[in-house]
This record gives sequence, structure tokens and C-alpha cells, in this order.
Amino acid sequence: FSLNEIKIIFYYKNFGMFTDYEEDTYYQSLFLDKYEKLEQEIKGLKEAKERLKQKLDYLATKAEGASCKMGVDLGVLSLLRCLKCGEQLTLQDGSIYRNQILEGKFACDCGEEYLIDSGILMVGEPVQLRSGFISANYILEYIHGTDLDYLENLHKGLHWSKRKMDQVDLHHKVLLELGTGVGFFLRNFYQELPDDCLYIAVDRNLERHQFLKRVLEKAGSKKRILFICSDFLEIPIQNHSIDLVIDHSGTSNYSFEHEEFLLREVDSLVKEDCYLLGSYFGFKNFSPKSKIEPKYRDNFTISKIKRKLSELKYLPLEERTSEYINQGGKYENFFVQGEEICFYAFFGKR
Repeated sequence: FSLNEIKIIFYYKNFGMFTDYEEDTYYQSLFLDKYEKLEQEIKGLKEAKERLKQKLDYLATKAEGASCKMGVDLGVLSLLRCLKCGEQLTLQDGSIYRNQILEGKFACDCGEEYLIDSGILMVGEPVQLRSGFISANYILEYIHGTDLDYLENLHKGLHWSKRKMDQVDLHHKVLLELGTGVGFFLRNFYQELPDDCLYIAVDRNLERHQFLKRVLEKAGSKKRILFICSDFLEIPIQNHSIDLVIDHSGTSNYSFEHEEFLLREVDSLVKEDCYLLGSYFGFKNFSPKSKIEPKYRDNFTISKIKRKLSELKYLPLEERTSEYINQGGKYENFFVQGEEICFYAFFGKR
């Protein structure tokens, strides 16, 4: 019995002052009613247990099912260029599976070479994680290690960005994401990507790329994703080839170590009528103990971010500024006590 049910029994006993007959009749009715309720609960729990078992069996079968290999699509060859001389690259020693290059290298007549490792295009030496690997439970660990208000703002921002993406015709378009990470943005839009568009995912960390690639390979729906592991300033694609730039914290993360505004550094890659979908960390204030060095702070000030976007001729179609938060968590520890940040989201076109 629940505490409230026990309380009612005491009230009934005290107010009624039962005779033995009345007490027996009352308890018999009470216990019978409780018995029937428990029978219904047991039946419901058994049904729920069976549904869970069926779902677990289905997921186990699905996990063992077919997954698609993702590599460098042969169709992107004309989009690539040599960073040293600007000429087109040729494929050498390629291992190809269903028009996907899984292993090999791209070479230029000038001697420049870029390896393809497990379907990922490598440029230079990748940045390594301190731990050396990403756990299969990383997303769960991230959620548990991050402040709920921070997660709520992140969730609202991703939902807002997804609705902006729906406003752009992406058929036959080339998209570039700066700093893909473990794919928070790409996962939310992956299934909606047209089969004829190309999504270029750039990140300096190989482990993050490998982790995201494995996840997408198991998704069962194959899209044209070009994984490039490189520095943002060493993306080997032709100038004026990008139709939409996704800058979901890429510039902000870059700004922790650079004074330059990342979008300006990669501006030669985008078309004259390029779209921009961006999200940026905006600091309300900087503490004397701030982790952001003074020389980097311009790129974390919303008014100055807006000015730099305007200088790059991006006209806002819609903007959004989240509520300010004062905690991040284990994985978002770039601001200290006394500082508040928000997310500034921008959707616009040149």
C-alpha cells in the first residue's frame, strides 16, 4: 500500500470505530480491490517486459545486420586540388569498393601526396586526442558530464539550425562543415541530405572522424560524405566550390588559439552567393581569471562577430541569440566562474 492509502485506512478506522463485522467487511473489500489492481499491474508489466524483449531482439539483429562502407567518392576527384600548386590530383594505388576509395593516395605532378586511410582523406599529421580514443558511449558520457542548461541551449540551437537547412535547396550542392567533431550537427540532418549533394566534413582529429564514420556506416542510409582530416587552412578543394558553409562552433573552437577569424581564412573556397549557417560562442563578460587570452577575445564578442560576417558580405536572413549560461561541464570547460556565455546563431547569404 502507498502512504496515502495507509493514511486513508487510519482515517476510516478512527472515524468509523468499526465493529468486528464492519472491520472484516471493509478489509475484505479493500484487499480485494488492491488484489485486482495488482493483477492489472502485473499484467501490464509482463506486457511491457515482452515488448522490451522484442525490441532488444530487434536491436541485436539490426546491430548484426549489413552496414555500408563509406570512402572517398570517385565523383569528387574534379573538386580536389593540390595545396602546393593548385593543380588537380590523380588517384594512385587505390582500393575501390562500389565507387568508394577506401585506401590509396592522391598525387600531383609537383610531388605533393595525400593519403586515403580507411576512406578518410588525410592532409598532414592529424591532431591526436589526449586519451587516444573515443568511447563507444561518448555521447552518453557527454550528456552526463555537461550542465543541463548548456545541453538545453545546444539542443535548441541544433533544432533552429535544422529548420534553416530545410529552407535551402541542397540538390547538387556542395556543403562544407568546419570542425565536424563527433557529428552533433551532421547526425541531426544526415537522413534529410539529398543523395546528389556532397557534404564535406573537415576536422583535424582523426579519432573523431573514425568514430563518426563508423556511426554513419551503421545508419544504413548512405550519403555522399567526404571526410577530410586536415587543418582548416589546408583543405584541398577547388576555390569557389562551396554552396553552403556550416560553421557550428568551428570558428569559435579555432579562436581559442588564433586571432584570425576562420571564415575569412577559408573565404576563397566559397562561391559568391554562398549560404552560411553558423553558431558562435558569445561571452557576456570576461573574468580576470578567464581562459580566453585578451588577443583572442574579439572572436568571442557578438558585436564584433556580426561586424566580421558583414565584412565578408554575408547578409543575415535570420539570427538567434540564446539565453546566457554560467556553467559548461567536463567537456565544455572553456569559461570560468564569473563568466557567462550564449550561443549566437546566424543564417545568411552573400
